[in-house]
Amino acid sequence: MKSDRLLSVLLLLQTRGRITADRLAAELEVSRRTIYRDVEALSAAGVPVYAERGRSGGIRLLPGYRTDVTGLTSDEARALFVLATQGAHQALGLDGALGTALRKVMAALPAPHRPAAELTSRRILVDPDPWLSGPRADVRLDELHTAVFTDRRLRLRYRHGGEGPARTYTVDPYGLVSKAGVWYLVADRRRSPALFRVDRVVTASVVDEAVRRRPGVELAEVWGVLRRRVEERPARIRVTARVHRSRYGMFTRIVGPMLAETPQSGPQSGPQAGPDGTEEAAEGRGKTGEAEEAEEAEEAGKTGEAGAAEAGERTGEAEAADEWVTVRLDYPVLPAVGQLLQFGPWVEVVDPPCARAELVRRAREVLDLYGASPSDGPDGDTSAPVLPPGAPGAPGGT
Repeated sequence: MKSDRLLSVLLLLQTRGRITADRLAAELEVSRRTIYRDVEALSAAGVPVYAERGRSGGIRLLPGYRTDVTGLTSDEARALFVLATQGAHQALGLDGALGTALRKVMAALPAPHRPAAELTSRRILVDPDPWLSGPRADVRLDELHTAVFTDRRLRLRYRHGGEGPARTYTVDPYGLVSKAGVWYLVADRRRSPALFRVDRVVTASVVDEAVRRRPGVELAEVWGVLRRRVEERPARIRVTARVHRSRYGMFTRIVGPMLAETPQSGPQSGPQAGPDGTEEAAEGRGKTGEAEEAEEAEEAGKTGEAGAAEAGERTGEAEAADEWVTVRLDYPVLPAVGQLLQFGPWVEVVDPPCARAELVRRAREVLDLYGASPSDGPDGDTSAPVLPPGAPGAPGGT
């Protein structure tokens, strides 16, 4: 709506002092001509706005002009109070300031919008921490915060994951990012983007030198590059595995980022969902297969008992196979396949052979650690473990 855009132009000019028409057009996603028309409309309404020509020109308000305009709609007010449930402000030392700011916003809201905003803060809770995340290390953002907001360089002593001694880096920070309850420092190191997890920073000190960021590059852009670098690592190992259907939901939740194909997105040896999301199509194929086996037995001249026995055996094998789902996963390095050992006999790696060999090697290391043989149970119990139907070593398995 034009009225919303006019208010946006006014608030941008108030907060930034001077801004070019091209920048306003880009931020509001309109044409430059539309911005000039909006400026004329504001001027006609009595707002002291004017344009300066030249290389250092732009659009600005008369110095000293301020207007007490919030212009918040009901949805905008509710959005602010949902934001208040996030936990990032406490780490920045702004939780108290946020509370007083929201009270001021509440007082400034039109009376009809206040009940909805207050109800939102009581009915919506955003918890950024994942389940079973355990206690988090204390995070100190003071020095990082200072460097980010004073545009100074940072000297870090940083301990990488899995490494003992800390390393020292001098970096040029763009800003801080909170992702899933974990804080990261986004910075340039030797003119290249780098990501530092804040809870691994041993010490941080502000360097009395101006930051040396790449011209025209902002935090969001660098974060996007680093995020893609983490999420789009080239997969070197494509693994095919069978997952027992009883564990399939848990399996996908745990290894979801590694999944390359699921039963809905690629050819599978296990049952597939029908067009309506059920498994009726798979069940139909199973019944058809049984009928065809019976016909083949009859045509071969087999006796009824022998044919029934063989058909029953094949049916049992089909039912066992039906309990397994075939998936394909991508891993960046071979040792990462060890993740699948946590599922025990409920997940079997089918291919490639090097992945199976890696799991065997890791399993033998565990056996050696506990000084047990593969047949030993707890307290010397050598009884066979419970295996899912169709698993290697189980009745009817391979």
